Amino acid sequence: QVQLVESGGGLVQAGGSLRLSCAASGRTFSRYAMGWFRQAPGKEREFVAAIKWSGSIYFQYYAASVRGRFTISGDNAKNTVYLQMNSLKPEDTAVYNCAAHSNSEYYRDYARADYWGQGTQVTVSS
Repeated sequence: QVQLVESGGGLVQAGGSLRLSCAASGRTFSRYAMGWFRQAPGKEREFVAAIKWSGSIYFQYYAASVRGRFTISGDNAKNTVYLQMNSLKPEDTAVYNCAAHSNSEYYRDYARADYWGQGTQVTVSS
């Protein structure tokens, strides 16, 4: 069993930055592909970023809409995954959830995640 708790959301002006954290308890999160998803009002949930490990090597994946602005990283010692968000835009406004996939092949598919966090609100004002 894995529990995921997100934090770090808030209100920021366009062009600003936020760092989201996803703290995992239970099994070591490096066993999973860890991802961030978001859902804006009236829209479907979408993939944002993911990180997965193969031994000491890790791989990062991004949606085209955030590549170059967002960075996903992980701290194995703290069992925490981060999403550094820079150059934020009003269209980044959404509830952001982290998710853990035991089958890393499905890291883009929220419905196939094994565990989810409760979400944290990010609001970007223009």
